[in-house]
Amino acid sequence: MEYARMKFYCDESRCIECDGCSIACAEAHELPVGISRRKVITINEGIPGKEFSTSVACMHCTDAPCEQVCPVDCFYIREDGIVLHDKEKCIGCGYCLYACPFGAPQFPRDGAFGAKGAMDKCTMCAGGPLETNSEKERHLYGQNRIAEGKVPLCAAMCSTKALLVGDAQSVSNIFRARVAARGKGANAPYGWDKAYKNQ
Repeated sequence: MEYARMKFYCDESRCIECDGCSIACAEAHELPVGISRRKVITINEGIPGKEFSTSVACMHCTDAPCEQVCPVDCFYIREDGIVLHDKEKCIGCGYCLYACPFGAPQFPRDGAFGAKGAMDKCTMCAGGPLETNSEKERHLYGQNRIAEGKVPLCAAMCSTKALLVGDAQSVSNIFRARVAARGKGANAPYGWDKAYKNQ
């Protein structure tokens, strides 16, 4: 049996930098201050017509560099492509942070010298290696919405549907349809005026 490969994609022409995705993630998973599993990044900020925003988190890479460099093998890739980690194995070395091109691994800082604890990152709302929906899983990894048949909260809360999540083929088909619907010419960002024009 072949599983679908789950992926995230942020359509930067629709993202309006509202930070709804990152706030929903932080609230749903009760993340401590300083940990941000999802971030909204703006490029060309303040330049009209050229400013684009995108939502970035763990991209659940097919060939995850974080998994390749971890000296204690705390990372594992599920059959559906979701990259997860075991916080009880993590030693806080930070190799994954340096290997990840998206800056997904986060480390809590503690004490005067900022000693690292166990790494935290986006789980695509799929929990961790512990018993599904157990109290311990929820405490360490947050909500397990995938086990409940729901999409990750960040994508569910995206007001402009810029943040796409699902199997790679479905995400690709949705994005292709959007690009085809845009037609030809300059691709202006999907700003507040378009997002809330009829509301």
